[in-house]
Amino acid sequence: MGKYIKFFIVGIFFGIVLVKSEAVSWYRIFEMFKFQSFHMYGIIGTAVGTGVILLLISKQKKIQTTEGTTLRVPLKDRGFTRYILGGTIFGLGWALSGACPGPMYILIGTGAFSIIIVIAAALLGTYVYGLLKDKLPH
Repeated sequence: MGKYIKFFIVGIFFGIVLVKSEAVSWYRIFEMFKFQSFHMYGIIGTAVGTGVILLLISKQKKIQTTEGTTLRVPLKDRGFTRYILGGTIFGLGWALSGACPGPMYILIGTGAFSIIIVIAAALLGTYVYGLLKDKLPH
């Protein structure tokens, strides 16, 4: 249990950063989907850029995971339709709920308990996908 405390602390820090940057604000997300503000695109772009830089550094320095294995990014299966369809469903859920998966849990911490309905729907959707995964065209 003690080894997970570092993840708990990073999660709290991540939540504070998202709240302070207004990345969990429904209004900011609404502005983004209406192309009225650069704010969220700047946050997402910064996150992607930071991730790329940290991944390159970790590969160069041969940093290991918490399990002791070398960090690597697995290759994804090719397929245009699956990513367009999945991205569209994800984007529609994000636009309708006003939150993507990470901030959904942070919103509970801010007192927005109505997000529990969205979390329940997301968990149900994930469960249904798990049941249907073998029957879907991948």
